[in-house]
Amino acid sequence: MATKKSEPGETFLEYKGKPLVRSGDTLYYGNIYDKYVIMMQIKNRTKIKDVDAAGTIQVQLLSTDNDVRVRDRVIKKTEKEGLYNALDIGSIWLERALNEM
Repeated sequence: MATKKSEPGETFLEYKGKPLVRSGDTLYYGNIYDKYVIMMQIKNRTKIKDVDAAGTIQVQLLSTDNDVRVRDRVIKKTEKEGLYNALDIGSIWLERALNEM
């Protein structure tokens, strides 16, 4: 993972060259200006020694088209155990969806 400066004072975390942004227990992966993004919601946490780690994560491939109803924006969804597994399937789905354009 690396950080990228987009505007003065703004720093974004990146994964495989795409932005990864967290808001509470929700992570967004991908560029909001693309046709699709991945949304990951942490459903529960597990304790590893003294650190809380993400347990079950719901992964959704979402359309960013504002003309589509909100409930119809979900293209695919699944649940995975752990952040690595969620990011892995999310990055695959996003790459495939963006390449179909």
